[in-house]
Amino acid sequence: MAEIAPSVLSADFKFLEKQLKEIENAGVKRIHIDVMDGVFVPNISLGFPVIKSIRSCTDMEFDVHLMIENPERFILDAAAAGADIITVHQETCRHLPRVLSQIKEAGCKAGVALNPATSVETLKYIVHNIDQVLLMTVNPGFGGQAFIADMIQKIKDCKKLLQDMDCDSLIELDGGITVENAAECIRNGADILVAGSSVFCGDIQYNIRQFQTVLR
Repeated sequence: MAEIAPSVLSADFKFLEKQLKEIENAGVKRIHIDVMDGVFVPNISLGFPVIKSIRSCTDMEFDVHLMIENPERFILDAAAAGADIITVHQETCRHLPRVLSQIKEAGCKAGVALNPATSVETLKYIVHNIDQVLLMTVNPGFGGQAFIADMIQKIKDCKKLLQDMDCDSLIELDGGITVENAAECIRNGADILVAGSSVFCGDIQYNIRQFQTVLR
């Protein structure tokens, strides 16, 4: 069954521990945590001290998405803060295989993220070194954006590439995910849906149940 990964970026930080417990009690197994540097993306988000501080609040898997330039500088920091999965952007890594090795050596699963305009073909020669592919379905940097419709074809292309290469990496989507478009995303090959405002706006547990109904 596909999973929902609520994005902490959309949480109310005044009640972050409470909201994490709500999510976990609703049966969620992983949360998505964006780290932004204001360079690769036009925004700055929470950093490793905050991630470390919430690690003791929950047993959920921490899916840490480094939306930063030169992410190799911070792999050990992310792992030490409690990341279980570390995802880096193909666009920011001059030597991507080396960075993926760093992540694995730090004891974490490795993911590669692609911006909307980046072809899935760029994964061809490293696909067996990764645990998940993160397809950005909006232009990265801000929450609350609308899903880019053309990304449905990209999900299909990514699924075909993985199948053709006999690779069992998961496909994760990030951006504009709602209950209304979740089923189509899953039908076309997605395994994990990152959802921010559509989870944290209103009744969190109700919103998660709505997603879980679609994902079954």
